[in-house]
Amino acid sequence: MADASRPAPTFGVHTSPANTDVDELAALWARIEEGPFDWISIWDHFYGADGESTRCLEAVAVHTALALRTTRVRCGALVYCAGFRHPGVLANAMAAVDHLSGGRCDVGLGAGWLGAEYRAYGIPFPGAGRRLDLLDEYARCVRALLHHGEATFAGEHFRLDGAVCDPQPVQDRLPVWIGGGGERRTLRIVAELADGWNVPFVSPEDYARKNRVLDEHCAAVGRDPSEVRRSVNVGCAPTEASLHRQFGAIAEFVRPGVLMGSPDQLVDGIGRFVDAGAQQVNLALRAPFELEALDVLAEAVEGWDR
Repeated sequence: MADASRPAPTFGVHTSPANTDVDELAALWARIEEGPFDWISIWDHFYGADGESTRCLEAVAVHTALALRTTRVRCGALVYCAGFRHPGVLANAMAAVDHLSGGRCDVGLGAGWLGAEYRAYGIPFPGAGRRLDLLDEYARCVRALLHHGEATFAGEHFRLDGAVCDPQPVQDRLPVWIGGGGERRTLRIVAELADGWNVPFVSPEDYARKNRVLDEHCAAVGRDPSEVRRSVNVGCAPTEASLHRQFGAIAEFVRPGVLMGSPDQLVDGIGRFVDAGAQQVNLALRAPFELEALDVLAEAVEGWDR
């Protein structure tokens, strides 16, 4: 069972909109919201994240559907790709989603990594350093529009000239997350610009190290580290067969970030991430959705004092 000395994290489910349909997603969201989860998120790709499957619902539309099909959970996105849309377009869309959800919207931003979808759509795919430069500017524009309502910005990639986001979000401060684990640049951007940070499929030991690096970046920019909410996306596979059924060719790659075993073992696994600094633990589900893993994690979550 959970160690009573540990603070209880919140729990969520990250739902892939690839290789599925609207009805299946809506049924999944309803099942999640009935359980002990406080967060549901989606991802932003043109294709499945395996780079091979091409069936994937567009993220802003799915985020909107999530806002309308739920009533209680936070409605997040992990993460919108900075290379796919102008930041003003995304900021205005997120303000609208916040209104549609009654103030439950979170927006995540990332530098992008799946080169195949960039190339297929004719979107420039520069090296990682340039993509992170773009993410930095993108986050500054989105934050200014969502948090202040008006923005003027002159960067290498984006320009805003008295741009206004009206209506403003319902929330006084719609949370802006940054996703990624790069310790030199990404976590520096998190420290400067993010309300929350997320990284997927890392071991508790790697997560703890990255958390320490993020704290160091916060100190370097003069920010209180407690202002940045920390989350991690994990898999949940009760058995070896479940691990390979869910993740196929990438099973060994994601294994360090997959909770496995009995509900008590899952509670212990969650505890290791909490000890490493995670304030929120999200189960990452991809179609075909393995509801057994969801139910097993829900049982484990019930082991925490909430």
